[in-house]
Amino acid sequence: MATLKQFEANRRNAQKSTGPKTPEGKAAISMNALRHGLRARTVVLPGENREEFNQLCDDLQVEWNPQSRTEHFYLEQMAVSQWKLTRMEVGEAAIFEDAAASTTKIPLLDRLWQAECRLERSYARAQRELERLQNSRRPPAQPPEEEPAEHPSAAASPAASEPQATQNARSAVAFPGVEPTPEIRNPKSTLPTG
Repeated sequence: MATLKQFEANRRNAQKSTGPKTPEGKAAISMNALRHGLRARTVVLPGENREEFNQLCDDLQVEWNPQSRTEHFYLEQMAVSQWKLTRMEVGEAAIFEDAAASTTKIPLLDRLWQAECRLERSYARAQRELERLQNSRRPPAQPPEEEPAEHPSAAASPAASEPQATQNARSAVAFPGVEPTPEIRNPKSTLPTG
């Protein structure tokens, strides 16, 4: 156990140490606590290729063509999740390379697989939300209008031979949301004959 004099000397020395001052020194110590990189604030870690990550982002950008800030956010979530999943696969392979220690690393593998599941869900959720946003900004698809086929043996006006209810039903199909007109009767047909 440290004596009181040693404790005070350590405290005075700690006051003199302010850490690195240059940008290079700060960059060097910023990764001191890095073990696996699964909770890293920076997506691309030292030793990983930033160009590959940029290519992944560009490929997703071309594939999904985001238009709004929110769509960009979900696209970034997909890219980060996919990048970290690749990192986990590399880590998992490294664990299995050491066959002798693999039995002692089962808890580590379990945590790794749980994190993989979370990232897969994160990717799927971001993809669903991105699809939902993109579908909501597209105008709804209108069904193609069907034109009646003309048969040479048909009467000059096929509508004339159809009952009024069939004509009304056809107009409702041709124009969705438009109420069919009520059946109009010929006033002469309602008069008594005599």
